[in-house]
Amino acid sequence: MASSAAQIASITAMNLRNLSQRWASSLVAVVGVAGVTLVLVSVLSIAEGFRAAMDLAGSDDVAIALRAGSTDEMTSGVPQEAARVISDAAQVARGSDQRPIVSPELYVVVDAVLRGKGSAANLPLRGVGPLAPQIRKRFRIEEGRMFAAGSNEIIIGTGAAQQFEGLGVGQSVRWGSGTWTVVGRFSERGGISESEAWGDARVIAQAYNRGTTYQSVRALLSSAAAFDDFKDVLTADPRVNVRIERERDFYAEQSKFLRTLVTTAGWTLALMMGFGAVFAALNTMSIAVDGRTREIATLRALGFGAAPVVVSVMAESLLLGSLGGLLGGAIAYVAFDGLRSSTLNWQNFSQVTFAFTVTPSLVFTGIAYGLVLTLLGGLMPAIRGARLPIAAGLRES
Repeated sequence: MASSAAQIASITAMNLRNLSQRWASSLVAVVGVAGVTLVLVSVLSIAEGFRAAMDLAGSDDVAIALRAGSTDEMTSGVPQEAARVISDAAQVARGSDQRPIVSPELYVVVDAVLRGKGSAANLPLRGVGPLAPQIRKRFRIEEGRMFAAGSNEIIIGTGAAQQFEGLGVGQSVRWGSGTWTVVGRFSERGGISESEAWGDARVIAQAYNRGTTYQSVRALLSSAAAFDDFKDVLTADPRVNVRIERERDFYAEQSKFLRTLVTTAGWTLALMMGFGAVFAALNTMSIAVDGRTREIATLRALGFGAAPVVVSVMAESLLLGSLGGLLGGAIAYVAFDGLRSSTLNWQNFSQVTFAFTVTPSLVFTGIAYGLVLTLLGGLMPAIRGARLPIAAGLRES
């Protein structure tokens, strides 16, 4: 008698050749898995896009100073005297004019109208120093020009310009006690700064009565390796009361809550939908086994073992799962990858724009989940087919 491997190969090949005879039920299973995969990948791409926006904004050689004990810029306050101490640190990089590359910054939340919705949402208005573009290495003016120091001019991030109305170059908006004219639009290659509007820190401080206190101070260090010394020097200095973080670590912490929330929601929804996909696979494979009752019994009578029968049914099930997973992942990539949207950053209650990011690992995760679903759906019919009494199977009409 043929070996077990040969039996498995021959029965599986015959089973797969007969798929066309069961195309309707097979299509139901494929579509069910594709739907679950599509939902899972698309929801997880939100978390991935938000993470990417945060990662793109952070650098290992940029440090951010906040008030000690604060968790974000909204709750922070750094006096002007402390900002001068930070600027004088030996680890801070200097420009060609020997000025420290430091940007004391304000963070104000203003109302803006979401495009196409008519509802108001929180937009971050950031007051920056003149050297802020040098600290954000990916910063680039895409349209118009940089705002003039000491003026009520602002520049708007590409993401914010796409998500909010009335913020195009040349338009004006009233925030606080002043009227602001948009003179430029900037990008940061998808970084979170694209969700903000920027203006001169001193002018914004006057418009919002902030005095001489900033929310944060960003400093470009001479190297990434200089961070530990920079942190040790400032945290030990009695003149300042600050918390020092790498910019990349700061943004990673800021994104943790939303990423966890979205990921949990995505998997919860996928698990709920997964029950339906399992039943679709179970029904499909039950129909396949029922239609092959006499064939299975005949093979068993000729000496074929139960294991090849189980493997052949599972192979068909996994093939359907693979097709469904690939279809769902492909639709998610075409429909969502690069699609720009916005969501509320629960750390500071402002809108953050980002692009859905469908990565190969997300597609692989979706396919793997689809395989698990069809594996569960095909297991019971496979075992039932292998245990079918030969005599009973041969009597089937």
